[in-house]
Amino acid sequence: MSDENPQNVPIGMQKVYRRLERWRTTRRERTPIPKPLWVAAAAVAREHGVFRTSKVLHLEFNKLKEFVQSAKPRKRTTTVPQFVELVTAPPAGVSECVIELEGRHGKIRIQWKGITASDLGELSRILWERA
Repeated sequence: MSDENPQNVPIGMQKVYRRLERWRTTRRERTPIPKPLWVAAAAVAREHGVFRTSKVLHLEFNKLKEFVQSAKPRKRTTTVPQFVELVTAPPAGVSECVIELEGRHGKIRIQWKGITASDLGELSRILWERA
């Protein structure tokens, strides 16, 4: 490692350093650093900074910076709908309802055209509550 105290170097950076040193001792002359090593170094640099990482790992600053910038996770652009409108098909024909009620106060007949089930339910609830 560079002139930095090994105790001050984070463990993740030390692991990448050891991988790079193993590669450097076994490589052939002028062989470029493999992409998986650059990716590992970029991951460390995102956490600890490009300058420090390039210095400790003996890597070219600008190339490491490129890997850091190119490997940034993309933000997902999918949006979750906040409102969903459910549209029902209009009734096939005009429905009609006739309600006849008889009680001690008299009779009532209600004839209603274009009624829906929810309208009928609401009407019956109102009539039952008042009775």
